[in-house]
Amino acid sequence: MPTQLKYNTSVGKNTDVALIVRADQATALAELSPEEAGYVQRQLEAEAKIIALNRYTQRVYVVVAADAKTENAAREALRQAGYTLLKQLKADKVEELAIVDRTNSQASLYLAEGVYLSNYQFQKYKTKNSKPSPLQTIILADENVSEQDVTELQNVLDAVAITRDLVNEPNSHQSATQLSEQLEELGRAAGFKTEVLDELQIQSLKMGGLLAVNQGSEEPPTFNILEWKPEGAKNSKPYVLVGKGVVYDTGGLSLKPTPQSMDYMKSDMAGAAAVAGVLYALAKNNVPLHVIVLIPATDNRPGGKAYSPGDVITMHNGMSVEVLNTDAEGRLILADALSFAQRYKPELVIDMATLTGAAARAIGKEGLVAMSNAGEEVMGALKKTGEEVHERIVEFPLWEEYKKHIESDIADIKNLGGAEAGAISAGVFLEYFTNYPWVHFDIAGTAYLLGEDSYRGKLATGSGVRLVYNYLSSLAK
Repeated sequence: MPTQLKYNTSVGKNTDVALIVRADQATALAELSPEEAGYVQRQLEAEAKIIALNRYTQRVYVVVAADAKTENAAREALRQAGYTLLKQLKADKVEELAIVDRTNSQASLYLAEGVYLSNYQFQKYKTKNSKPSPLQTIILADENVSEQDVTELQNVLDAVAITRDLVNEPNSHQSATQLSEQLEELGRAAGFKTEVLDELQIQSLKMGGLLAVNQGSEEPPTFNILEWKPEGAKNSKPYVLVGKGVVYDTGGLSLKPTPQSMDYMKSDMAGAAAVAGVLYALAKNNVPLHVIVLIPATDNRPGGKAYSPGDVITMHNGMSVEVLNTDAEGRLILADALSFAQRYKPELVIDMATLTGAAARAIGKEGLVAMSNAGEEVMGALKKTGEEVHERIVEFPLWEEYKKHIESDIADIKNLGGAEAGAISAGVFLEYFTNYPWVHFDIAGTAYLLGEDSYRGKLATGSGVRLVYNYLSSLAK
């Protein structure tokens, strides 16, 4: 069950509390006795950042706000402090925590964010030795934030948790059809519409990329159209989000080597999960924007009818593609979805995909790779939002010369470039299927982690949800 956020400026005497303070005010808090102030002073001299006081009927945690060079760095330090604080809360078996900000800066929102995301667990399939976190409720007792702020944060963080759940779900319990059922359930919970196209409908749309990738599978593909269109939407042309929904990727006949390269490929639908998570948060928060989500979904397997290296396929927009590697499948299903998006005459299209190992190798787990034809204003706003939520963006170029990387001898283009600039050639491939402002996010390095990384956790991270939600919601204000 997700952690519950509540807004209440009145804190009970027996409620465990975290006090956010600056170092220079920590010993002067009215809440502390002289003895406690002395203890806090000694801890500060030892450079402690979180100081725990046990009053037996109440625990008090003094969280020292970091001296940061920028406001964004200060917010990220608070999220990181939330991760550290949660370890102490678990050790103390704290079930309910109130956060009181004494820095007059809405710091409680960012500490709560770090605690919530660090408290996420996926224990659905554990039958033994599961250890649910005791923390159930976080109370924001902060007069600098509103109840609406807290509700909005709850819905966004719930969306991150839902995204993580979808990505962590194993393929044994998540075929393309099952993913569509989960998306329909999500739509009912949040209030957005969901339409699922079956294989016959996909064939009628001539989505050759999605159909080719699915050929080796015993499970049919789906194409999912999710729509949030509230009354009074501020945009006349919709924003469209596209997510790669490869529910499991063996590489097809271009089989991935193991171990590890295939072991975690249930995560290859992290882009699909992220865009669904964004729409969930937009709908739950009743953001007045018309937004459509497109998710092509299939697995990629080397069955008897599997598509082969050397094949030529015809895409939804009529272009021919020479397949040189069946493990470069994500761009094929995304291309059909991007082409389909043209019918909406969109204001902007953003796609999210665990697309290339090249992106992960280029910048690691520290940032998202982006490519765009949408112009400096759009990318500038996205980069600014990325800094604010600490989902930072590195933009790669789409220079004309890169088109040579995917020139084919026998078709319009091929689905694989050379060893160099692999992430970029994938982006260039996608650009062929756009005729509108477009941003591509390659989240291969950030979506799924094999080691714990602070509040992002281990395994699915929900990468991109807070970034794209905050960007879109800012457009509605």
